[in-house]
Amino acid sequence: MKAIIIDDERLARTELKKLLQDFPEIEVIDEATNADDGIAKIASNQPDLIFLDIQMPGKTGFDLLSELDKAPQVIFTTAYDEFALKAFEVNALDYLVKPIEPKRLADAIQKLHIAEQKDTKQEGEYSNNSILTENDQVFVKDGERCWFVKLGEIRLFESVGNYAKVFFGTNKPLILKSLNVLEERLHEKTFFRANRKHIVNLRMVEKVEPYFNGGLLLELKGGEKIEVSRRQTVKFKEMMSL
Repeated sequence: MKAIIIDDERLARTELKKLLQDFPEIEVIDEATNADDGIAKIASNQPDLIFLDIQMPGKTGFDLLSELDKAPQVIFTTAYDEFALKAFEVNALDYLVKPIEPKRLADAIQKLHIAEQKDTKQEGEYSNNSILTENDQVFVKDGERCWFVKLGEIRLFESVGNYAKVFFGTNKPLILKSLNVLEERLHEKTFFRANRKHIVNLRMVEKVEPYFNGGLLLELKGGEKIEVSRRQTVKFKEMMSL
């Protein structure tokens, strides 16, 4: 498993690498000293995991995550414990307070293995299935309620941790699939990954407006307004232009 350490403190990076020697399955392939450097190295190296500091010069670790369309697994490493709640709100795998105790690191790596096994199982469910088109019917179940809905009638998928909320008609059921798993199954000509949290049905877009920081704002037929990240805006314009 490839990992990048993002921390402005050299001694902290060195100490973490030393602790990770006890976990040969984790390969530290690069380091970054700030958020912008981290974003660039995540893009070029495509790591499975990042060890991420929160308080860094310039942008914080949370700022870094907000600029990623697809985030790898995240284990926060910080000297402060007051950000723990916010860390889990952004679906961090774990939150380690410096100085990092070997036992806590071992617990975090164990969580990583459990999450990896879960993702492998989910992807395996789709491994023998072809890409779905907008004309395919899909079965959606949320608790005791069930729907058999045409995929083209779904206007939006929204990430909720390792699950996804499905928007069709007035319904918004939660399904036990991650957005990354769903993206692998959906036809890219119809369903577009607008940002880290949303996949939109391009047929359901009613209005496109310029938005903050070079992005776009899509208004869907259900009234939802979805931001397209700056990086994905370039792809969106390429796809939709003549």
